[in-house]
Amino acid sequence: MTTQFHDHVLSDAALAQLFNEARSYNGWLDKPVSDEQLHAIWDLMKMAPTSANMQPVRIVWIKSPEAKAKLVEYVMEGNKAKVAAAPVTAVIGYDIDFHEELPWLFPHTDAKSWFEGDEKGREEGAFRNSSLQGAYLMLAARAIGLDCGPMSGFDPAAVNAAFFADSPRHRVNFICSVGYGDPASIFERSPRPDFATFNRIA
Repeated sequence: MTTQFHDHVLSDAALAQLFNEARSYNGWLDKPVSDEQLHAIWDLMKMAPTSANMQPVRIVWIKSPEAKAKLVEYVMEGNKAKVAAAPVTAVIGYDIDFHEELPWLFPHTDAKSWFEGDEKGREEGAFRNSSLQGAYLMLAARAIGLDCGPMSGFDPAAVNAAFFADSPRHRVNFICSVGYGDPASIFERSPRPDFATFNRIA
């Protein structure tokens, strides 16, 4: 089966945990997520690639009742119960001025100079690469045995004001709840296209 490709391919069980059996959850079991687990997610996701190792993602892990209540205010009606019930929700943002960190993140060359004076280009790069990092976050969470519920239904200006007020160059990208998913909260998996539907090899 999977071993037809490479000796080091992940097991079918691991692929099921990360992809084939993983789901986006709408409800959560009453089980806590520890700070140690959040650190473990970060320690995995930070190893995945971003352009010039720019690492533009900036995350606020919403865990306290006060922070959770604040976030619930700014998500659409259909997402309020999801956020309220989740043990943790990650506000996944990005730093428009990520280039200020490049002297130590990418010390091989003067990468900072590539982005100076080009705020539009920086924002585009930060958004793209923080989106990648958000996906890495979900895979990392699944890898350590947690489930995810990504969402985009929220008021971005209000979320920025509430959680990035002390860092005005940070912007929210999307949010993602993390915890132990309640199987009763999901419906039958939606169709997935085969390779030929949306792919071609040129």
